[in-house]
Amino acid sequence: MRIKKIFEVLTNWELWNFYVLYFPISPVWFWYCVRSGSLWFFSSSNPTIKFGGFHGEGKKEMYDQLPPDLVPRTIYIMHDWPFDDVKKKVHDAGFRYPFIVKPDVGMKGILFRKIDTEDQLMKYHERIPVEYIVQDLVEMPVEVSVFYYRHPAEKKGVVSGFIHKELLQVKGDGEATLRQLIERHPRAKFRLEEMEHRHGHRFDRVIPKDEIFYLSYAGNHNRGAHFTNLHREIDEDIHRVFDELSHYNNQFFYGRYDIKANSIDDVKKGRDFRILEFNGSGAEPNHIYDCGMSLWQAYGVILEHWRALFRISRYNHRNGTPYWSFRKGKRFLKEANRHFKLLESFD
Repeated sequence: MRIKKIFEVLTNWELWNFYVLYFPISPVWFWYCVRSGSLWFFSSSNPTIKFGGFHGEGKKEMYDQLPPDLVPRTIYIMHDWPFDDVKKKVHDAGFRYPFIVKPDVGMKGILFRKIDTEDQLMKYHERIPVEYIVQDLVEMPVEVSVFYYRHPAEKKGVVSGFIHKELLQVKGDGEATLRQLIERHPRAKFRLEEMEHRHGHRFDRVIPKDEIFYLSYAGNHNRGAHFTNLHREIDEDIHRVFDELSHYNNQFFYGRYDIKANSIDDVKKGRDFRILEFNGSGAEPNHIYDCGMSLWQAYGVILEHWRALFRISRYNHRNGTPYWSFRKGKRFLKEANRHFKLLESFD
């Protein structure tokens, strides 16, 4: 069984380690660094987000620059507050269980949790070592990602990716235990250690027939979500919606919007959706996954986006947004990586 899993990983590039996947095309990235004269050329891409949104930016600075009606209700909690103060702030803000908690500066769904009870909130607060956010659980049934970029000199941009997300989940048959369902799942079986850490106390539970059990509430590839490519749905309507959104603060030029809505059509028409996150220059064009692309086709998509990122960043640099200095970027990355290692140790 172990040999079979190893073979599946080796023959499916979507399961490869990030650095293994990107290594063959990394010279292109470094060529852009050389052409710009900066290792951090991307830092000018989205001028009002720290480091261009490449790594280590906080969610607050992102939410503050989006239309308020499109962002879920959110409050910020310091990890060292007395729990009574946390309860009061949550209550005063009008939150009711369940809701979502996650680090203000986070990535890859680390320490992302759905909180159902006060006891769960207390345990999360006692454990987390950094500032975090409490946010409405948006229970709209459709979760999508939209990748959008726009050259600052142009009025219209490009919706380059549009995908539907299905959270990592198993469906009960009334006979199999949770462990058995996970071991049969095409994605979850590769994450058994993580699943045991999160759900080990439930492994012997038999999941009732047709009941959906969510293994993760984080809708990203790193957490096992399944994507369906909606590229056929990209039309003038969705371009109009995201052109308007891009012009809201006129400073978000490159990145991916993670969104919940009641339907795909609502997103395309700009009706009643919520932006869960905006990921800037570090955003991966995640529409390369789960759509049958060959490795070379995926590389083509990635390189297309790198070229757009370089052109946007260079234009902004020439028009007054400086690249970060080598020392500043190095120091920031070092601190951000230390922060994320800390989060992983508590996840």
